[in-house]
Amino acid sequence: MSVELAWVDVQACILPTVERPLRLAEFDAVFADHLVEVTEQSATGAALHFTGGDDVSATLADLTARESQCCSFFEFELTDDNNSVRLAVNVPPAHADVLTALVERARLVAAGDAG
Repeated sequence: MSVELAWVDVQACILPTVERPLRLAEFDAVFADHLVEVTEQSATGAALHFTGGDDVSATLADLTARESQCCSFFEFELTDDNNSVRLAVNVPPAHADVLTALVERARLVAAGDAG
């Protein structure tokens, strides 16, 4: 599996394979444009902090709702506070590696280091 798709759990995800790079691009766009910080609370939970207010919140709400439909093991919780948005991401222990890969991808893209 390519580095870009490392956080896609191919056995749990029901999103058609052809659509996975498109979904990745959607996540990458919000990571690149709005991600400020990632804090890991545990092996199965992390928080991603974004700037951008309501527009970013709406984008993340739509994106995470669609992601939950194809990868139901993800648990997402959005919190808005003025111009910042916090996205808590939790997974069951069996999918801790997927969360680790997602966090790594978010950090790389936000830093401009993803290829």
